[in-house]
Amino acid sequence: MNKNTFDSYLSILNNDLIVAMGCTEPISIAYASAKARQTLGKMPERCTVFCSGNIVKNAMGVTVPNSGGLKGIEVAAILGIVGGDSTKGLEVLETVSKQHIDQTKKLLEEGFCRCELLENVAGLHILVVVSAGDDTAEVMIEDCHNNIVRISKNGENLFSKQCNPSQKGENDPDKSFLNVKDIITFANQVKMEDVKELLSRQIRYNSAISQEGLAHPYGVQVGRTLMADFDSSNVKLRAKAAAAAGSDARMSGCSLPVVINSGSGNQGITVSLPVLEYAKEYAASQEQLYRALVVSNLVAIHQKKYIGSLSAYCGAVSAACGSGAGIAYLLGCTYEEICSTITNTIATIGGMVCDGAKPSCAAKIASAVDATIMALHLSRNNLFFQPGEGLVNKDVEKTIINIGRMGREGMRSTDLEILNIMMGK
Repeated sequence: MNKNTFDSYLSILNNDLIVAMGCTEPISIAYASAKARQTLGKMPERCTVFCSGNIVKNAMGVTVPNSGGLKGIEVAAILGIVGGDSTKGLEVLETVSKQHIDQTKKLLEEGFCRCELLENVAGLHILVVVSAGDDTAEVMIEDCHNNIVRISKNGENLFSKQCNPSQKGENDPDKSFLNVKDIITFANQVKMEDVKELLSRQIRYNSAISQEGLAHPYGVQVGRTLMADFDSSNVKLRAKAAAAAGSDARMSGCSLPVVINSGSGNQGITVSLPVLEYAKEYAASQEQLYRALVVSNLVAIHQKKYIGSLSAYCGAVSAACGSGAGIAYLLGCTYEEICSTITNTIATIGGMVCDGAKPSCAAKIASAVDATIMALHLSRNNLFFQPGEGLVNKDVEKTIINIGRMGREGMRSTDLEILNIMMGK
């Protein structure tokens, strides 16, 4: 592998595998709002949050962390303003206290904040406008949850950068290099000291929230139910339950941070915990686990580069597919078997829709992990879906592109209709 590609892959991992507390859409709103108050320099008298449809869809039904069980866009924005620390990025609400929660409830009742839907903007788009007296401040986020592209005060631009997703920023890693064959080569060759800290943090944080979800009754308790009602000695069951439990906790307001993947905590959980369970089952070494996680994370990111950050395509599918590839690598499967695992997974469950972030995400994660493990077993028996069967192509890269096109372009009208239904239109 040439140095440019190798360095790009390492940069992609460091760029994507960051820490976030709570569902990333409301957290992104809180981050923008905290930054807007900081820019204004005083407590605002009014706040308006302008959001793309996908932000509305993913923020309206999920519990905001450190909010005392409150939900919604306005809650996230107000909490960010009254108690957020913008220097902490996607852990912006870590500093929120009970006093801040009480203040948020009061401001909610007073109509301090309102949300407006924006059309014909990027799928991930947030604009927070705050004002006090004659002063106003604006903060815009696009394309990535922590990607501030504009800050202004009283009409004067204080900061701006290119926000066109087709034009990569100078510091953004180039994901066009990603392909399955090179991902495996990179996983074989990368030095442990280059990824150990990053991946050990992913294991530590995501395992902690999974254990929290298994220990306490969050949401509809998908993970706990699986472990209680089925054979918990079965690694397939544990892989599903571990990932689902992390989502149970995260979607229901647990304030524990996670290491995300492709901008999503649920995807970060799904891409890592099934691989960890299989590593435990087969007594894999730490190095084997880390290399498998490299495959899992990068295969998931590879798929998402075609699908886009937010769409009607459920991200649990691409993340679970990544974990399936990582498990296959961990078990010593060939390149062809890893490719077949990917193809079998997305050909089976690639149509699952995203109808927002909420407790049922845990069940979708369990279903996606189940599908990728079945795909792996088929692959290891030299059984795989053939070219021409639906969106399957003879080349795994073209199959990934086909599925990405369906998720990005084909499901655009589906995404709009889901939003209309959710908003009662």
